[in-house]
Amino acid sequence: MTEQLLRSPLHDRHVALGAKFAPFGGWEMPLEYAGGGVLKEHAAVRDSVGVFDVSHLGKATVSGPGAADFVNRCLTNDLNRIAPGKAQYTLCCDEATGGVVDDLIAYVYGPDHVFLIPNASNTTEVVRRLVAAAPDGITVVNQHPDYAVLAVQGPRSAELLEKLGLPTEHGYMSFESAKLGNAELTVCRTGYTGEHGYELVVPAAQAGEVWDALFGTDIEVRAAGLAARDTLRTEMGYPLHGQDLSLEISPVQARAGWAVGWKKPEFWGRDALLAEKAAPQRTLWGVLATDRGIPRAHMTVLRPGTDEVVGEVTSGTFSPTKKIGIGLALISTASGLGEGDQVELDVRGRRSVVTIVKPPFVDPSVK
Repeated sequence: MTEQLLRSPLHDRHVALGAKFAPFGGWEMPLEYAGGGVLKEHAAVRDSVGVFDVSHLGKATVSGPGAADFVNRCLTNDLNRIAPGKAQYTLCCDEATGGVVDDLIAYVYGPDHVFLIPNASNTTEVVRRLVAAAPDGITVVNQHPDYAVLAVQGPRSAELLEKLGLPTEHGYMSFESAKLGNAELTVCRTGYTGEHGYELVVPAAQAGEVWDALFGTDIEVRAAGLAARDTLRTEMGYPLHGQDLSLEISPVQARAGWAVGWKKPEFWGRDALLAEKAAPQRTLWGVLATDRGIPRAHMTVLRPGTDEVVGEVTSGTFSPTKKIGIGLALISTASGLGEGDQVELDVRGRRSVVTIVKPPFVDPSVK
């Protein structure tokens, strides 16, 4: 039986823009749009402004006395580092193995209210684990279908929102409440592209009104799909759960240790991650093509001139900015290979030479 895919509340607008759709995390989402495709959408975000519908992302609320402290005892990062009105990248790890159940953003409204945005396909599992661990008085509610999320990304993103009377001056990884027409929304200084940008969390019923407003100013705005989102995030070295992070790929391996509150006395997976930190087996590196080859997920990484397997590509694409193949790959620490070394990828039996580099591949402009 074919799985029934969920649809964004903006689906009809994507159809009208000539979107090509693809399944992603149980949702039917726009991959790219007619009139330019991924290259023009990518360029719009790097040079001007693009708008993504990322309503497939999960939404969940944790509330009740001490809700923030409860979340802090579960997820890896330390919520005590931020104040109300701030957001934090964090991870939900498996208690026994330290593998990543999901990576997500936590928005702290106050000590008794935390809003979470997990990945689409992992929302149910993250909520299940939180519900199972929640003490009396703490409520965890899955609000996945209740809200849409629109990502407004690019150097002109603030200019666009200012024309709509929305707040733009708050700092990176913070958020403010606002109103646009009939819509009560949250304007978050977050994003997944490496550019200055915002994510608007909007009640699903008002998503169309907000989308139309974003395309109704005198600024040229381009709708962007998941294909451009992937090329943009890969250029930044941002991990994608299911590829660069997973139950088999821990924060230690994926260079996400900065999102772990190592000094916290408690969080899921703490003991396993501390043990792995002391003796890591593999590390996520960037790989930059030296020929016309394009790294792709699951390609084998080999020591040059040998059949010795030293790693595996987890993500790869053609970089529209650098005009060359780029990727992320898990490299064995025992191999002794690191930044500046060359390795080979097995491309259907042909060898392609790449150089190991430390991401990002482009200069970040998030702030």
